[in-house]
Amino acid sequence: MSDHLQSEAPTRRSVTAHLEVTVAEESDLVLAIAIADGHNREDEHLLLSLDGVPIHATSNGNLYFVENVGRGLLLVDYQATVVGHGVQALATPQDVFQYIRPSRYCESDRLGPLARAEFGGLVGADLLAGVSSWVGVNIDYVAGSSRPIDGAVETLLGREGVCRDFAHLTTALLRANDVAARVVSVYAPGLNPMDFHVVTEACLDGAWYVVDPTCLAPRDSMVRIATGVDASDVAFLTTMRGVVELDYMSVTATTDSDLRSDDVTQLAWLR
Repeated sequence: MSDHLQSEAPTRRSVTAHLEVTVAEESDLVLAIAIADGHNREDEHLLLSLDGVPIHATSNGNLYFVENVGRGLLLVDYQATVVGHGVQALATPQDVFQYIRPSRYCESDRLGPLARAEFGGLVGADLLAGVSSWVGVNIDYVAGSSRPIDGAVETLLGREGVCRDFAHLTTALLRANDVAARVVSVYAPGLNPMDFHVVTEACLDGAWYVVDPTCLAPRDSMVRIATGVDASDVAFLTTMRGVVELDYMSVTATTDSDLRSDDVTQLAWLR
C-alpha cells in the first residue's frame, strides 16, 4: 500500500450497533460487535438489558459472553470511536498453518482445479487483485440470496450471494492457490445499506492485506471486529444454548473525512 493511500485514511471513525433480540428460552449468547484489540478507542460502551433491567456480560478480548439470559426482550447497544490508525497485522507461522487449510465454509480443497486454472501464473499482489476482480465479475451481490449454511461452493454454483459469500469464495480461491486467507467482520464507513460487513484478509510477504470483491466500501476506512477461518468464527451473534430471534438491528459507521474511491488492484490493510 502506498504512502499516499495511508496518509488519506480517516483518523477518526465512530461506530454503533443496536440489536433487539427476543429470547424464547433461557440462552447463552456470544456477541462479536466490539472493535478488535489494537485500536486506540474512546467513548466505548456496551449496554445490555432484558425487559428494561440491566444485565451483565463477561468479556474475552472483544468477545462478550451473555449467560443464562431469561425469556424476554434483550436490547444490546454498543458504541465506540477509533482515534488514529491501528498497526498492520503480521502473520505468524501458526497463522499460515491455520488459515491455509480448508474450512467448513471455505472448501478450498474442492475448488483447487478451478482456482489453479483461472489464476495459474499469478502471484503476490497480482493474485489478490485477480481473485478479487474475478469474484466481483462472476458473482452478483443479491441481498437475502443465500442461506446461513451456504459455503464457497454453493456461492460459486449459484453465482450470487451477500458479503459473507463473497468473502468465503475469495478466501477459498486464495487458499487453493497456497495463500493463507481468513475472514474478517468489520464496521465499514460508506457501506450502503449500512450493516456489519465481511471481507477477506490474505497473507502476502508476512503481512495481512484486505480483499473485498464487493467494492461496497473503501477498504482503508474499515474497522476490524472479529477474525477467523470463516463466518462461523465472526458472526455478530451466536446462540450457544437456547432459542432466540433477532427482531431488529441497526449499524452505523462514520469517519471524520471524505471517503475516497477504492482500487482493487492496490494493496490495502485494515487499520
